[in-house]
Amino acid sequence: MGDMDIAFPNLGIYLRNVPKTIMIGNFGIALYGIVIGLGMILGLSLAARIAKKTGTDPDVIWDLAAPLLIFGIMGARIYYVIFMWDYYKDDPIQILNLRGGGLAIYGGIIAGVLTLYIYCRIKKQKFPLILDYVMYGLLVGQILGRWGNFFNREVFGEYTNNLLAMRIPVSMVRERDISASIAAHMTEGTNYIQVHPTFLYEGLWNLAILVFLLLYLEHKKFDGEIALLYFAGYGIGRALIESIRTDQLYITGTSIPVSMVLGLAMAGAAICAELIIRFRIREREKAGAGGVN
Repeated sequence: MGDMDIAFPNLGIYLRNVPKTIMIGNFGIALYGIVIGLGMILGLSLAARIAKKTGTDPDVIWDLAAPLLIFGIMGARIYYVIFMWDYYKDDPIQILNLRGGGLAIYGGIIAGVLTLYIYCRIKKQKFPLILDYVMYGLLVGQILGRWGNFFNREVFGEYTNNLLAMRIPVSMVRERDISASIAAHMTEGTNYIQVHPTFLYEGLWNLAILVFLLLYLEHKKFDGEIALLYFAGYGIGRALIESIRTDQLYITGTSIPVSMVLGLAMAGAAICAELIIRFRIREREKAGAGGVN
């Protein structure tokens, strides 16, 4: 196959000349960045629309846009570099090379939540309520952002021959992302690898979460519940998908994927918090009902 081609053979899809960048004169703009930027804009727009629909000034979301984007990207990069330090320690200037990839969503989430908390304290806003709105925007950003990974030929899994199996030329893939299992399944004379499109799996999983949370919005029991459901749903899905990815980040000094551990821990904490808060709400409702004559 051609160096710029991507194929999904079991779906009968063959895409020719899929670019990584678009050229404006002599200046190249990475499609990864364009897709990420589009996801951010649409995500903030959805969050602002939901805020307005539920009685909150949408300007609160737009005021948050710049700090969330700046600190979110910084957090995503710092998180990635920490767990890939062996790669960057001998050439630290590469830490600034965002065009080479290397943003970890968990770092962005952590930095974004901290930024939002500080903002809400300063502006006297309800942190759990605003966090709920932001989760909708985050999901949109994640869904579209994974297609940035598609254009970059990254975030894929081990060899597979399932319905969604994807083929990409070896020349377009980072050598460290090709596992022994993938290499073992390369047919002599071919120039491509066949893998799980884990970027697509996660995008579809996040789309399902987004649809569920949009339908659930009118039924939420307390501020912050949307965020808890996101943390539970995304954490479980990410842990499962992470198990087959070849570009895992590991806990320092171990072979344990940090995103699997963090995803399961986040999901477990969110589920426990959801159950505890719901229990307390029911107890208050019973107590209130018992006091009515």
